[in-house]
Amino acid sequence: MKKPGIRKPNPAESSWEPIYRQVKLIPRGRVITYGELARRVRIRGGARVAGYAMAACPAGRGIPWHRVLGTGGRLLLREPVASLQRKLLESEGVRFIGTRVDMRVHAWTKPHRRKPRSRAAR
Repeated sequence: MKKPGIRKPNPAESSWEPIYRQVKLIPRGRVITYGELARRVRIRGGARVAGYAMAACPAGRGIPWHRVLGTGGRLLLREPVASLQRKLLESEGVRFIGTRVDMRVHAWTKPHRRKPRSRAAR
């Protein structure tokens, strides 16, 4: 017998945790595309799987879902969620050119780790 209010964990959700962790790293005023997100997390299925993960994004966990966009900075969600996404992005200072985010200005480039210098170089 199934207990009310207790949900069986979905195996797909746990596999999406790396995606959610990466999205949490995106700073305010920056955005990333579904494809770039998939490349950074190295998930099979690419942008489509990243989209599925973001569609299943759990509420109340502080995941800034609105910072993930389609190719070229397009908002891919349908109304009324697209208007909410645009408002949230604009409140963070993200500029739009027509219906697209200005990716040259707002694309998130993850800082590269510096390689430790060798002792000989010091």
